[in-house]
Amino acid sequence: MTHVQHTGEIGCLKVSSKSPPASVAGAIAGMIKDGVAVDIQAVGAGAVNQAVKAIAISRGFLSPIGIEIVCVPSFADIVIDGEFRTAIRFAVEPRDAAAAAQVSAGAAAQETPVE
Repeated sequence: MTHVQHTGEIGCLKVSSKSPPASVAGAIAGMIKDGVAVDIQAVGAGAVNQAVKAIAISRGFLSPIGIEIVCVPSFADIVIDGEFRTAIRFAVEPRDAAAAAQVSAGAAAQETPVE
């Protein structure tokens, strides 16, 4: 498993409905590998769709090298051309391996067998 050390930096990517998900995914993966957490900002359904696809694709880039990511969505009030808009912000960062093992163990202990 590859260990990613956080540098305390946060990179911000703004995604539009025309952003190619594979390109955004490459940017996400590169920043995560460099230890930089990523905030992805999207306004509108099309942009949110592209952002979610990019996050899924970036997981495909990172998982084979032992880096798992987590994504935490939130709302953000922003100003575009003097107009207030609501954006969806996705905080993407490496998943802590110790916490992941603990969550997996807890989930396995709570599983109910199907009869």
